[in-house]
Amino acid sequence: MKKAEKVNWRNRTLFHGDNLDFLRGMNSESVDLIATDPPFNKGRDFHATPDSLASGASFQDRWSWEKDVHQEWVDEIADDHPEVMHVIQNARSSYGDDMGAFLCFMGVRLLAMHRVLKKTGSLYLHCDPTASHYLKMLLDGIFGKDRFQNEFIWYYSGGGASKKRWARKHDVLLFYTRGRTWTFNADAVRVPYKWQAGQPRADGSERDHQKGKLADDVWEYHSLMPWAKEKIGYPTQKPLDLYERIIKASSNPGDIVLDPFCGCATTLVAAERLGRQWIGIDLWGKAHEVVLDRFVQEGMAVEGHDERRQPQLKFGEVFYTQNIPERTDDGETAAPFLRVKIQIKEPKGEKMSRAEMYEYLLSQNGPRCQGCYRMFDDPRYLELDHNTPRADGGINHISNRILLCGPCNRVKSNVFTLSGLRKENEKNGWMVKE
Repeated sequence: MKKAEKVNWRNRTLFHGDNLDFLRGMNSESVDLIATDPPFNKGRDFHATPDSLASGASFQDRWSWEKDVHQEWVDEIADDHPEVMHVIQNARSSYGDDMGAFLCFMGVRLLAMHRVLKKTGSLYLHCDPTASHYLKMLLDGIFGKDRFQNEFIWYYSGGGASKKRWARKHDVLLFYTRGRTWTFNADAVRVPYKWQAGQPRADGSERDHQKGKLADDVWEYHSLMPWAKEKIGYPTQKPLDLYERIIKASSNPGDIVLDPFCGCATTLVAAERLGRQWIGIDLWGKAHEVVLDRFVQEGMAVEGHDERRQPQLKFGEVFYTQNIPERTDDGETAAPFLRVKIQIKEPKGEKMSRAEMYEYLLSQNGPRCQGCYRMFDDPRYLELDHNTPRADGGINHISNRILLCGPCNRVKSNVFTLSGLRKENEKNGWMVKE
């Protein structure tokens, strides 16, 4: 167990429910590594193989802005992470509402994952070419483009080739770090040389074939064939070897590994085999049963069951709960570097949504920009912003909200208060006389 102020859950905990609720309940900067395989926005449904260990597992990988996006997610991202909202809006415009909805779902969860990562922590996000380019832009907005380390290609063989196009035989893993320093055990994931022993490098030096060569960003692992020992029938199951390589490289024994979309527990099994602590989250009701079955399958249980008819695991108990952990840190939902300089609590009471604030301010002042006093026939030219910027302690409450035209909003940015914006407009001759 780590220090109490950092960790507010037990090792080997499997949370059952919406991962956003549990992520928001976890303390900030408490996780060393997140390795996860979320939905891909494939536009279809997935079902487990009948009569398999994962029988009954299914999930819908179709997305709708009207049905799947919560207004609270939109408000949080738009208020505090506008650069992330720009990515989502651009995806809606260029690809469609389904991609925008998927990115909104992922965005609010990736923001929470960023907060729970330690400053030296890393994230590996498994995706495929359906949305990998949009997810990279999303992660650039959350982590910063300078925190991007690698785009891994997982090449796999198998059936499914096409005569109409190149065979689609790879997934993408995006590797980001939280800070400027991070764990990377390069020697732990070396691979064999393809050159024959004794054949020198171009500079004449000898290769150490016993040690192997440093791995690159193209990984070749076979996909799980139906006869593979570890295959349990889960529709999107990934090979253990793939996730063991990630965990070996980007964590150390005893570190905490989190998988917020743990599914059939590949990350959790790999973490336990490598002596790491772990937490899993999944919405699937049978996840707990399959986690235990997989540990039994991997030879990590003794014969017999405990008094609750659960397999007796060699390493101890897996804790299964639907209870959200109680925060023991400052309770903030933003990562520390994104937090406002001066924290002011919002007034108690029911909070207006952004749409409600917008309508309220229109009813008070009409379709007028409060920065330059211009009136607009179409209120869609006006944007909701803060009077005092969030970076200076401004709150999201209606008492700190204003409507600005697009040009004024860009000038104001997170630099000026409303009075400062008006002075800037006066200086540049952009004000309209009242």
